[in-house]
Amino acid sequence: MRETTEVRYYNDFFEIGQQKINFSFYELSLPDDDPVYTLKKVMEDLNFSGLLANCSDKGRTGYNPIMMYAVITYANMRGIRSIDRIVDLCERDIAFIWLTRGKKPKRDAFYEFKGKKLTSDILDDLNYQFMRRLQKEGLVTLKELFIDGTKIEANANRYTFVWRGSINYHLAGLLDSIDKLYSDYNSFLQDNGFGEKYELGNAQMFVIDGIDKVRDIIEKNRKRKITKHKKLSNNCIIEIDNCSPLELLKLQKNLMAIADGEGIAFVNGKGKRKSKLQQLYEELEHCGQRLMGYKECFKIMGKDRNSYSKTDLEATFMRMKEDHMLNGQLKPAYNVQIAVENYFIVHGYVSNDRTDYNTLIPVLEKHKKAFGEVLEEVTADSGYCSEKNLLYLEENKIDSYIKLQDHEKRKTRAYSKDIGKYYNMKTTVFEDEQVYICHDGRELRHINTEKKKQNGYTQTYEVYGCFDCSGCEHKPKCLYKYNPDKDVDKNKVMKINEVWEELREKSHANIQSEKGILKRQTRSIQTEGHFGDIKENEDFRRFNYRSSDKVYKEFMLFAIGRNINKYHRFLHAKLKKFEGKIQEKTA
Repeated sequence: MRETTEVRYYNDFFEIGQQKINFSFYELSLPDDDPVYTLKKVMEDLNFSGLLANCSDKGRTGYNPIMMYAVITYANMRGIRSIDRIVDLCERDIAFIWLTRGKKPKRDAFYEFKGKKLTSDILDDLNYQFMRRLQKEGLVTLKELFIDGTKIEANANRYTFVWRGSINYHLAGLLDSIDKLYSDYNSFLQDNGFGEKYELGNAQMFVIDGIDKVRDIIEKNRKRKITKHKKLSNNCIIEIDNCSPLELLKLQKNLMAIADGEGIAFVNGKGKRKSKLQQLYEELEHCGQRLMGYKECFKIMGKDRNSYSKTDLEATFMRMKEDHMLNGQLKPAYNVQIAVENYFIVHGYVSNDRTDYNTLIPVLEKHKKAFGEVLEEVTADSGYCSEKNLLYLEENKIDSYIKLQDHEKRKTRAYSKDIGKYYNMKTTVFEDEQVYICHDGRELRHINTEKKKQNGYTQTYEVYGCFDCSGCEHKPKCLYKYNPDKDVDKNKVMKINEVWEELREKSHANIQSEKGILKRQTRSIQTEGHFGDIKENEDFRRFNYRSSDKVYKEFMLFAIGRNINKYHRFLHAKLKKFEGKIQEKTA
């Protein structure tokens, strides 16, 4: 019989429950080119008076706020945003231990520091101090900005949405119910003689402005549903004034006075039958509560957006590019803007606006407030092209390198051959007024001036028209959506925003120049490169905090960490100025 030998799985280095390997730490140190030394060099020149002034010297002093800022910044330099992970590294990572000098701050200390002591203004001030240092060292000029934005998902439940269109739909139904309650109330007083006895007249239903338009759209959508057409948007802005809920409360008080006078008791519970007066009172109360709920929703939403999330009231539902199902999925998100120069993020801006139109001016105002009127050039994509933005750049003497929405369309033959557009018509001057000559040789003269107010900005349109287009063979190509059965007697009319068109042509000429082409290439590399790196390599696709202020601080801490990393690479010659690379390519 063959003998079997026992196999031991623990070798000579181990005993059960005890490790025998010894490590020597006395030679363990950070490499000389570790970014933590660059962080120390940057922080030595920063003025922390604002941060220290925001920290109370009463009671327990806690941890040094400068040390806490250094730890959080270094964590963001390494792409770490989780507080629990930072706490763990303060006990295990030699760089964090060196920054904390062996102290071990816990998660509550970090949350208190980020939530109360480190405000957005202090964070901006520290970033701008660093930018001034870069300006002195020649790494940035602060005279040009490359601007772009992206959408980052909010820390909110995806299915706790509130839509303006849905509220408008239910509000219309609620007002119909309230109108019926008013009729029941008047009938109740009249049938029982309570109107004369308690000197109560007929109640008149209140009116909410804009609800007629909502009802009209609802009716159209019902017909469209039958014919399987796309539904119309029902995002009309409706304001519920204070008088509307008070009117319902007034009726409730009248009913309560009748109940007291007639000795009608309110009952509740199983087997109890409620009186007509109590039923009417409770229905009014329920409708009043719903009306106040809708009013609160409109207040949270404001006039600038049409949705919000219940778990983060400042987050707006936006269409994200990460839509793998390709079904137009909407997620609660924030619109994050960056202004970049030479790879450094000079400004950050967080908005709950789905578009980029209204984000340009706030970023430029931040630049003016921080550095004065030094900005000379701004480069951005077509998402920022609006009359309000271009006019702001013109008034502040800033050169615009903003791409137009129809930039690609202008290259087509159809654009230059469209005879119905004013830019393809000849012009002449008659009695000090500009006159357009159409393709058929007829004159379009100035008729009047119209003004249109949108988002607090007034646009001015000059209206030109032809007084007689009869017999013109070019009508099908000249008139917009020409119908030969209905538009036989229709004359050509066109509205031209001359200020807007002049600004557009200037910006288009700038981006078509050799300098403009180079700037557009630079913008796509620097700004979109940042977002690509942030989302793909750093996996920063969702915020950890809620509310716009906390979200802004989370992003700016991450941006400051990236800026110091870029500075570290410049110092160690791992990165060169972008302009130098372009010169090498063109040489």
